[in-house]
Amino acid sequence: MPPLLRVVVGAVLAAVALVAWPSCAPLGGGPPVPAGAFGAYVGYDGAGVRRIAGLDGWVGAATPRVGRAYLPGDRWSNIEGAPGYLEHWARWRTARADRMFVLNVPMLERTEERLPDAVVREELRAGARGAYDGHFRALGRRLVGLGVPDSVLVVGWEMNGVTYTHRCGPDPLAWKAYWARIATAMRSVPGQRFRFEFTPSRGRDAVPWTDCYPGDAHVDIVGMDAYDQPAGMSFEEQVAEPYGLAAHVRFAAEHGKPVSYPEWGLFRNGDNAVYVRGMLGWFARQRPLYQTVTDYCPHGVWRCRDNPRASAAYRAGVSGTR
Repeated sequence: MPPLLRVVVGAVLAAVALVAWPSCAPLGGGPPVPAGAFGAYVGYDGAGVRRIAGLDGWVGAATPRVGRAYLPGDRWSNIEGAPGYLEHWARWRTARADRMFVLNVPMLERTEERLPDAVVREELRAGARGAYDGHFRALGRRLVGLGVPDSVLVVGWEMNGVTYTHRCGPDPLAWKAYWARIATAMRSVPGQRFRFEFTPSRGRDAVPWTDCYPGDAHVDIVGMDAYDQPAGMSFEEQVAEPYGLAAHVRFAAEHGKPVSYPEWGLFRNGDNAVYVRGMLGWFARQRPLYQTVTDYCPHGVWRCRDNPRASAAYRAGVSGTR
């Protein structure tokens, strides 16, 4: 997880423009969506929606199909969907039947306050007992009411690390039980067709992400956030490392789930065109449901001018001119 990604009140992340490859039927029973769609984080609010057209023009002929947002995790009211930018994305999503909306959902408030393990453990156990079910039912009702009942929900992302309060390490059993309760609570909302995505960060990190998997009955998509790090690690090593890219694909196949890459981009190895070509080639072979590059410095390729070689490689790759 890049340190620049910080969830703050009223101004939190999100928005991605993706371009369709062949479509497939979504697991949740909604309209067809892109198989292997690509895109970039381009902003969280109405301005982000407008930037999709700019990204579209930059990469060539393209049809944005997927929008992406993160809920703030500072307080429960925001996890319930209070931020006004959800309305922007709901309008964007409902304007075309073939679009898809992806929303990262924190599992606990005070998401980035670096709470001690003992506090996290108690919070996870409270969630596993059902103490917070009502907050997630409220979010489900809000999404259905906005006309996006088929949203993809990335619950408790990067749980194998230490960045977020919703980390798995302090109590994996409670974490899994709580995740399952969230899915069950939101699926109880009339009219919903949500899909739930389990998304660790690449590699082992603080704990093996396989220890956190909440079970096939509660997961529809197995994602992975994968940045070009640590320094000096080649793309081939990122594929082959324990709990790396290849392990992710194998795990998803064993569980009968499609893969996705909600966050990826440059990081510890600078303007690395070899990495970008490696990732694009990986996507071409693995055909994820979607993949979205994080497009701000130091990770980005469109709006970050610090990475001209990687930017050229990305543009050539996605436009088909390489």
